[in-house]
Amino acid sequence: MMALYGRPLLPKMHYTQPISVMQLDYLRHQAMQIVAARLSRAEPPLRREVVEYMLDVDSHMFSLRRSKANFYRITTLFCGFVAMVKWYDGIRSWRNPITTMLVHMLFLILICYPELILPTIFLYMFMIGLWNYRYRPRHPSHMDTKLSHAEMTHPDELDEEFDTFPTSRPADIVRMRYDRLRSVGGRVQTVVGDLATQGERALALLSWRDPRATAIFIFLSLVVAIVLYVTPFQVLMVITMLYLLRHPRFRSRMPSVPFNFYRRLPAKSDMLL
Repeated sequence: MMALYGRPLLPKMHYTQPISVMQLDYLRHQAMQIVAARLSRAEPPLRREVVEYMLDVDSHMFSLRRSKANFYRITTLFCGFVAMVKWYDGIRSWRNPITTMLVHMLFLILICYPELILPTIFLYMFMIGLWNYRYRPRHPSHMDTKLSHAEMTHPDELDEEFDTFPTSRPADIVRMRYDRLRSVGGRVQTVVGDLATQGERALALLSWRDPRATAIFIFLSLVVAIVLYVTPFQVLMVITMLYLLRHPRFRSRMPSVPFNFYRRLPAKSDMLL
């Protein structure tokens, strides 16, 4: 069983001489044609539309329902990370002092004995796996209408999904869908622009776009390099941990100095029309 999971999914030729995306789409289309022609001669015959739906031929076409489903899939994927961030925020806020003190002790033990870090992580994963065994799926996988957002989908969204390409709907319906797509695209455009801005600010640290900011950063980098060289790593980790988990009485609600410094870095968003 372990050897089966370790085998490649596709033949060796696919990895040594991979084909392009266009060729892959062409082969997929030809395979769909062959399957549809064969099943159309079966008894009872199977319509071409059913074969295309089962083979996800139109998976590259835009669907608002699928977009919502994929968005909630990503949201569910990051639920664990969000829960961990909330747990850390509760620890650093000292909402439960006993738990915070226990976390302090655990961090001190791991810092004093760093060889226990990896065993602790893998042991924690082992315990999580055993705990989740109680909630393992009892039935085989099936089409989930809730996951697919098929139960809460507006009829117009379904009509848009089953529309032909190019569209065969009236002009007013196409205009309404275009306006809706523009609103969705505007949100995506804003998120992508924010991500690009943050990345450009990181690159601006060493690009001398802002000479004073770059000079400050490289000077601080030199100081940090010297401090890290002469100071034991465990001491630095203890100081960092105590600083991050300090009591709220010693913490200001104003943004930190590194955060303000990063927000003042230039980005190319100011150069856009």
